[in-house]
Amino acid sequence: MTQFNDRAQASYSVQDYSKRTRIEGLELVELKRFNDDGGSMTELGRLDEGLHRQLPGFTVRQVNYSVIEPLAIKAFHLHKRQTDVWFVPPTDKLLVVVADVRKGSPTEGTVLRMVLGDGNSRLVRIPPGVAHGCRNLRTGQTAQVIYFVDVQFSTDAQCDEGRIPWDHFGTEVWEVARE
Repeated sequence: MTQFNDRAQASYSVQDYSKRTRIEGLELVELKRFNDDGGSMTELGRLDEGLHRQLPGFTVRQVNYSVIEPLAIKAFHLHKRQTDVWFVPPTDKLLVVVADVRKGSPTEGTVLRMVLGDGNSRLVRIPPGVAHGCRNLRTGQTAQVIYFVDVQFSTDAQCDEGRIPWDHFGTEVWEVARE
């Protein structure tokens, strides 16, 4: 077995690939991306009278498109009633941070980071009471998010579009991990 010098051995660790911490109700759905020599296509979902087949119990009420400028942070959004389902195209790369702030939830206080896009086609379902935001990790291009919600947007003062500060969970949640 290979031995390392003292300095390398003192810093050596093994990356943990075991199952990661979860947030109750947060769900990642792998999507099939169809490729050919002319490009690719990803089916984001099939709807039956507004019900999304891959996300049981989720009724689509509105579909939105958002653009995030290079290196920008958009956070934190928080809803009391609304569920969000996000899709980031595989050509883009977003760091998504979610935090369970539901009082009494079995996963209350859990903060998770994940990358969406970056060559993958996935949906993430974000339940009510889970704060969420994103950072575009690319320096030279905007990133896009297509997202489905089960509550229609309203400009009414009582709408379900809450916010908490981007640094509420610390600024380090937005830093790129260097492992």
